[in-house]
Amino acid sequence: MRISVIGAGYVGLTTAACLAQIGHSVFCSESDIDKLAKLQTGVMPLFEPHLEKIIESTRKAGQLQFGSTEEAIDWGRAIFICVGTPPLANGDADLSAIEAVARAVAKRAKGHRLVIEKSTVPVQTGSQLRRHLSVHKNNGSNYDVASNPEFLREGSAVEDFLHPSRIVVGADSPAAAELLREIYEPIIHQTFQCPVHSTCLNRKEPVFLLTDTNSAELIKHASNSFLAMKISFINMVANLCEVVGADVTKVAEGMGLDGRIGSAFLSPGIGFGGFCFPKDVQAFIRIAEKSGCDFSLLREVEKINQRRIEHLVEKVRNELWVLRGKKIAVWGLAFKPDTDDVRFAPSIGLIRSLLAEGATISAYDPQATEKAKAVLPEITYSVDPYQAAQGADAVVIVTEWDEFRSVNWERLRSAVQHPLIVDGRNLFNSQEVIQKGFHYVSIGRSSAHFVREDSFDSLPKDRPGGKAPEAVLQDASVGLD
Repeated sequence: MRISVIGAGYVGLTTAACLAQIGHSVFCSESDIDKLAKLQTGVMPLFEPHLEKIIESTRKAGQLQFGSTEEAIDWGRAIFICVGTPPLANGDADLSAIEAVARAVAKRAKGHRLVIEKSTVPVQTGSQLRRHLSVHKNNGSNYDVASNPEFLREGSAVEDFLHPSRIVVGADSPAAAELLREIYEPIIHQTFQCPVHSTCLNRKEPVFLLTDTNSAELIKHASNSFLAMKISFINMVANLCEVVGADVTKVAEGMGLDGRIGSAFLSPGIGFGGFCFPKDVQAFIRIAEKSGCDFSLLREVEKINQRRIEHLVEKVRNELWVLRGKKIAVWGLAFKPDTDDVRFAPSIGLIRSLLAEGATISAYDPQATEKAKAVLPEITYSVDPYQAAQGADAVVIVTEWDEFRSVNWERLRSAVQHPLIVDGRNLFNSQEVIQKGFHYVSIGRSSAHFVREDSFDSLPKDRPGGKAPEAVLQDASVGLD
């Protein structure tokens, strides 16, 4: 089928590339001239595992091309709208880009078009879109409007698109529903060549859930808000564990074994970030308020998440006492691993808080450095984690990249000024870390300190509550919370 995708961000690029991969002829448009020029010359504007490979192969095969919005409108029998819906100051989703696409489609398209909302939008946007298309349409043109929310996770977007657990379609006409089923038929029955796995024989067919448009729009916001709620809940449990001396990783494990709860999104840390969860929670709150529903539960979820950055800063402050003049190595800038996205990343707020207290920052991230430089030009960026840690008073782990899990402890110990790790993602086993000669502070677990008498002089001199050398316990873990 000839399909158009308008918008070449994370969702749009993944949608266009994967639809081409499963056999459709896809035209993807982008309004940003610089980004469009990159795509037309084979340069990726973002990092997403497997995506560059698919784009390269489908372009070479003639299944995928890039161009203007006008060309895309002329091309596709079905048009996926994948433009941004960023939050406004009051938390509402900014739908100006959606409106602009609708106006362009209505004025230019001829004949029948299926216009599909792929962007995350408030409930009843489909009704507004349908009315807008009708008001501005050309004579002889007609439209169906459908909602097809995306459930892509940055870092595994290709996998999520090609092997989803469910495909949600909100359509108010049988023709629109049937056309979307036809589009997704290769994915429903897994009949395409998978570029990620050599074999997909054990893949389950996804559920094709057909609903009305309003319900489909709500499913996306409700899903993301629920997952955000799980994260904030386990972070509050982590706070309690720190006070009473429990281990939040064991608490989360015990909770997750209950099939009604599950283990996903029960990892405590510095809080959720990225472009989806923060804005979707805000938007869902505003949707409820406008409808007269009290969704104060989500207000608290949002507040808990906002406090996570200060919670981690407080941990660093407790260890170093005074942050002014201290060098902090920050490991991880992207909001999650396997992406270069720093939008609403916890690292940004954390670094700004540390800078405000007079600390100097040396940061490292395997993929997000260039995008972080545009937001935080005032800090030092390093080529590897050890360069970032050179002379550091503390290493703060913000993003759980696999690279950090395989750290060379001896090399790190020789690089740092003081052997302190503040782990915002609970990457390590505390006993393993202290055996390497480090002080280890994590989330929801007692701080672990292992100090030999002959290494006491290497500890920060201004650290509060420090014990005299003769009081230091060798080969012992001492909780200091």
